Amino acid sequence: MTDTVQLVLELPRDLFAALRQEPEAFLREMRIAAAVKWYETQQVSQARGAEIAGLSRAEFLAALNRFGVSP
Repeated sequence: MTDTVQLVLELPRDLFAALRQEPEAFLREMRIAAAVKWYETQQVSQARGAEIAGLSRAEFLAALNRFGVSP
């Protein structure tokens, strides 16, 4: 089993209403956005990016496309 670390991020509750997202959806999208950016700046591989994002490699490739990042 992989060793994990849990992080706590405090954000204003009204942020989620402004973004029209529930906190869980916001967290999921934030993980994907971070992984895509780190892949784009060559800090992580596609496989590691997919792992960070919590996606399969195929789903991560689709996320790269959605963000306009070349695989």
